[in-house]
Amino acid sequence: MLVDSHCHLNSIDLTDFQQNMTNVLTQARANEVEHFLSVCVELDDYPQLEQLAAKYPQISISVGIHPNTEMDYPITAAMLCDLAVNPSCIAIGETGLDYYRTLSPEAQEIQRARFREHIKAALITKKPLIIHTRNAAEDTLLLMAEEHAEQIGGVMHCFAENLEIARRAIALNFYISFSGIVTFKNATVLQEVARQIPLDRILIETDSPYLAPAPFRGKQNHPALVKYVAEAIAKLRGMDYDELAEITTNNFYRCFNLKKSTQ
Repeated sequence: MLVDSHCHLNSIDLTDFQQNMTNVLTQARANEVEHFLSVCVELDDYPQLEQLAAKYPQISISVGIHPNTEMDYPITAAMLCDLAVNPSCIAIGETGLDYYRTLSPEAQEIQRARFREHIKAALITKKPLIIHTRNAAEDTLLLMAEEHAEQIGGVMHCFAENLEIARRAIALNFYISFSGIVTFKNATVLQEVARQIPLDRILIETDSPYLAPAPFRGKQNHPALVKYVAEAIAKLRGMDYDELAEITTNNFYRCFNLKKSTQ
């Protein structure tokens, strides 16, 4: 069985699924996906995520604010901790740093301050971090070290950096999660990361509805397609698909301190 370790179920266009989330999960189940972590990127989404988790026990959720989400008030660790009390909430994030479109020093500093609050919340709640980094790897790792993120660990989601960055993140007690990007023909640097890092630090995800893997690139992504990520990594490593699936699933439950799903 597989786990989609990072998706945004509340953002999926349900037109192709008869306007029914159950059909999304049923199609995923047909591809042997047994559990889903639906990740929060803005606080306005959190009640909807809580409702999904209440209806479907195979869905876990997180609480956090994406670094690019604009807000007119500061986020504090206390605010995140209050929301994280929901037992379906197993992680803090999506958080991190994204300088791709954020170029001003002032805006980048706001991201760093927000990131620090997320790490503090993770340490308080003892819930792992889900970290996003884009064009900001050095600052991301530096801040993680400064705030002692290694004490709680977590996952570098939708990883798209090189092997050195992956190894440094692993040294800080983080898993490396691969999305559909690893199936892209031009993703040779990332494919080398998938070949080289320890098996016990690999997770797989869709980041759906974004980044559909080949051969579905350009179409809406959804959790059933995480199978193609697993197949690509198994092929890159020259190993059996079922073994890779089992390893990544066990890694997920270990990373997020969950008992294995019986759904």
